[in-house]
Amino acid sequence: MSQALAQRARMILLCAEGYSDIAVAEQLTTTRETVGKWRRRFIQDGCDGLLDEPRPGAPRRISDEDVERVIALTLESMPADATHWRTRSMARATGINATAVHRIWRAFALQPHRIETFKLSRDPLFIEKVRDIVGLYLNPPERAVVLCVDEKSQIQALDRTQPALPLRPGLPERRTHDYVRHGTTSLFAALNTATGEVLGQCRRRHRALEFKQFLQTIEHQVPADLAVHLVLDNYGTHKTAMIHNWLLKHPRFQLHFTPTSASWLNLVERWFAHLTDKQIRRGTHRSTAELERAIRDYLAVYNADPKPFIWTKTADQIIGSVKRYCEYINETGH
Repeated sequence: MSQALAQRARMILLCAEGYSDIAVAEQLTTTRETVGKWRRRFIQDGCDGLLDEPRPGAPRRISDEDVERVIALTLESMPADATHWRTRSMARATGINATAVHRIWRAFALQPHRIETFKLSRDPLFIEKVRDIVGLYLNPPERAVVLCVDEKSQIQALDRTQPALPLRPGLPERRTHDYVRHGTTSLFAALNTATGEVLGQCRRRHRALEFKQFLQTIEHQVPADLAVHLVLDNYGTHKTAMIHNWLLKHPRFQLHFTPTSASWLNLVERWFAHLTDKQIRRGTHRSTAELERAIRDYLAVYNADPKPFIWTKTADQIIGSVKRYCEYINETGH
């Protein structure tokens, strides 16, 4: 319902309650003449009288059949030379001008140029794992620390082939599109969900051995009287015999694995996005050592004033959202 039609309906309802035209006009911030006009129209034609009358103008040249044909082609076919329709290709196929095609698409909220991605977990224990991890976030256990752990692997130390041109009034920073690689590093990180602090170490490789060394670092950093709950993904290095044996010797460590294809459940991934955006994506590093130094500097600055990420959705809300999306996919036949 348009706002104009809703306003007219409010006028009629107030008039039906016995208010005068002047009182209704004052309450709805309009004029007495406007209230009188729509009162008369309602008395004469009922609810139909509240609708706008047809506007004068040139006769319509695009029929309902033309509109239906554009929509059907958009939804059910693709052009011979492309993966999706464009206004000009649809105009050629239907004989309707491109502007009209654009108007039809806009009226029916069709956007063939856009695409969105999704990934549904096929983990048979998806519900149990979601409840387990979300429970840790919303109701953390007493005398325990909850750490979200993961590796950001293969971070490239990139330098541009020519010096960057600095920011100037009216001009953004400019740099060459090509670059020179100077090696890679991997960052092991553990995010404390309560404080927001991040424990991080850079390693040139990310095998089970490096993961074990990072676990030993966590062991030294966390007070001995606290249990340690680790949220981590299903990467192979987390489940080797070496790690299993180490965990047997350190019973205060408890592992909580995210469902497959559900890394969004691990809060440290959100911190990795901050690191990429603020330090790595536009950084220029002439060696792996320089890249690692930049990451350590960012860790120091961040940990000086950490901000925890607040998890708000319950497990039932997440499972309900996934259920609704699966039902939508089934109903649309995809």
